[in-house]
Amino acid sequence: MKKDKKLLTWREAWKLNRRAFALIYKRCPQMIVSRLICVAWDALTPYISIYLSALLITELTETRNSTVLTRLVLVILISAALISLAAAFLHKWRDVACAGLYYKVQQIFFEKMMSMDYPDADNPKTHEMYNTIEQNRNGGGWGLNQVYGHIERILSALLSLLGGVALTVSLFTSRVPDSSGGYTVLNHPLFVLLIIAIMLMITCVAPMLANKAGSYYALNSDSHNLGNRLFGYFGFLGFQKNLSEDIRIYRQDLLCDKFSKDKTGAFSSKGIFSKLARGPMGFYYAASSAISVLFTGVVYVFVCLKALGGAFGIGAVTQYVSAITRVAESIGSSIGIMGDMRNNASFLKLIFEFLDIPNRMYQGSLTVEKRIDRDYEIEFCNVSFQYPGSETYALRNISMKFRVGERLAVVGMNGSGKTTFIKLLCRLYDPTEGEILLNGINIKKYNYNEYMSVFSIVFQDFKLFAYPLGENVAAKTNYVESKARQCLLDAGFKERLQEMPNGLNTYLYKDFEENGVEISGGEAQKIALARALYKDAPFIILDEPTAALDPIAEAEVYENFNKIVGNKTAIYISHRLSSCRFCDTIAVFDNGRIVQKGSHEALLSDETGKYHELWHAQAQYYVHS
Repeated sequence: MKKDKKLLTWREAWKLNRRAFALIYKRCPQMIVSRLICVAWDALTPYISIYLSALLITELTETRNSTVLTRLVLVILISAALISLAAAFLHKWRDVACAGLYYKVQQIFFEKMMSMDYPDADNPKTHEMYNTIEQNRNGGGWGLNQVYGHIERILSALLSLLGGVALTVSLFTSRVPDSSGGYTVLNHPLFVLLIIAIMLMITCVAPMLANKAGSYYALNSDSHNLGNRLFGYFGFLGFQKNLSEDIRIYRQDLLCDKFSKDKTGAFSSKGIFSKLARGPMGFYYAASSAISVLFTGVVYVFVCLKALGGAFGIGAVTQYVSAITRVAESIGSSIGIMGDMRNNASFLKLIFEFLDIPNRMYQGSLTVEKRIDRDYEIEFCNVSFQYPGSETYALRNISMKFRVGERLAVVGMNGSGKTTFIKLLCRLYDPTEGEILLNGINIKKYNYNEYMSVFSIVFQDFKLFAYPLGENVAAKTNYVESKARQCLLDAGFKERLQEMPNGLNTYLYKDFEENGVEISGGEAQKIALARALYKDAPFIILDEPTAALDPIAEAEVYENFNKIVGNKTAIYISHRLSSCRFCDTIAVFDNGRIVQKGSHEALLSDETGKYHELWHAQAQYYVHS
C-alpha cells in the first residue's frame, strides 16, 4: 500500500466487506451466529433495566404504593438475575465457538498458499504480499479479523438504536401543559424538529471527525508496517540463538543503536505518526470528543426543560436521558463503524488480491500407473526454461533419458541449472519449451498430485519440525514404527537412535517439549534421508545429501548407497565430484546446458571436458604435491 493511495469508494468498501463476511461465515458459521446472538442480547437487555428503573423512580416520587414498589423491586431483581444467567450461557457458547479463531482465519491463507501453483508460491512478490497482509494484521489489526468485529458492532448499534428510539419517542410527543407559560414553546413542531436536527448533526459530526482521524493510519499503513518490521527485526536480534555468537563477538548489538535512537522512525517523537498526532489527526480526535460532550449538554437541557414545564415526572427524566444518550451513541457508533469498514476495505482488497491469484498450471487427469516392477522411464525432449520475469534461460535444449534403477549424478558449478532441472522433473515448474515424458506421455497430462507422489526428494534446504522423530520420518502422525525405524537405520542414524530417550517418540528440538533433543546438521540430514526412504517412491532425488556429514559418515552413506536406494531410480546432485563415482551416468551442466554425459571414467579421460576441469580443481585440495 502506498502513501499516495486514496480510500476506496463506499460501494467498493461494501462489496469487499460483504465478501469477507461471507468468507468467514462459510468457515465459522457457529462462531458468527453465536457472536451475533450475544450482541443482540447485550444490546437490548439494558433497556429492560432502564424502563423498570424509570417506573420505580416514578412510583417513589409520586404514589409511593408499597405493594407496587415491592413488585417492581422483585421484577427488577428477578429480571436482572435471568438476564445475567442467560448472558452467561450465551457468552460461554460464543467463547467455545470462537476458540481457535485466529488459526481458523490463518488457515485460509495456509490453504491458499498450498493450493496455488508453485511458481506463484515461489514468487517473491507473493511472499511480499503475504508479509504485508501479516504486518497489517499484527500492526494495526487490519484485515479479516476486523470484519466480524465490525458486523458485531454495527448490529449492536442498530439494535441499541431501535430500543432507544422505542423509549425516546414519547420525549418528543409528550406535551408541556398550556398553563406552563413560556415552556409551551417546547411543544411547537418547528422547535422539536430543530432540537432533533441539532442532536443528529452533533451525533453524526463527532464520529465523522473520528473517522477522518483514523483514516490517516490507513493512508500511511506502509510507514506503519515498515516501523513494525524494523522493530520486529532490530528489537529482537539479541534473543535469536543462532545469531548469539556473531552478535557477541562482533558487538553487532551496536548496529541496533541506529534504530533505537532514531527519532524520525514511524513511532518515534519526530516520526510521521507523531507529526500527524500533533497536527490534523490530533485536531480531528479532539474536535470529535468536544462535540460529543456538546450533545450531552443539549440532551440534558432539553429533557430538563420539558420536565420543568410539567411534560413528565422525575422518573421519566432518567429514562429519557439514558435512552436518548444510547440512541446518540448508537448513531455515532454506526457512522464510526462504517468509516472503519471503509478504512479496512483497502486492506481487504490486498487480501483478496492474494486469495484470487489464479492457478494456471494444467492439473492433468491421467492416473499414474502403479507398476509393481516400477518400470518407469523419464525423458527430457529439447527442454528449455525461463523463470517468470527473467529474460535469460536457466536451461537450454536439455534432452536426456533415464530408466528405473539407474543412478544419475547431476553436477556443475553454482547457477549451471542443476536445481532448475530437478524442479522441472518434479513439475514444480513447467518447461518454457519442449516437453518431459513419463513412459512416453507428457507429464502435464498426469494428475498433478499423483505425479508428485512418484518422487521422494531430500532438498538441500530441507526442514524438520519440532515433532517426534517418528512423525518427522513418516511425515504423518499415524505411521508404521518398524518401517520408520528401518529407514533411520538405512540412513545411518542407528547410534543416535539408540541414544534417543523415547525412541521414535522423542521430540526434536525444545520448541514444544522441555525434554526435546537438539540434533546436529548431519543428524538432521540423515533424518531427511530417512523421510525420503519412508515415502518409498520409485524416484529418489538427493540434493547434496551429505553436505553436513563428516567424512566418515559420508563414506558410510556412499558405501551403502545401493542398499539404501534399492531398485529405485536415484538422481544425485552434488558439488563433490568424488561422490558421483558410484553413479551409472553423470550429466555435467554448464550455463544451463548439458555439456557432457557419461560414466566417471569416460568423462575424466576427456582432458578438454568440463568434468575433467572440475575434478582436478577439487582434487588439488586433497592430493599432496
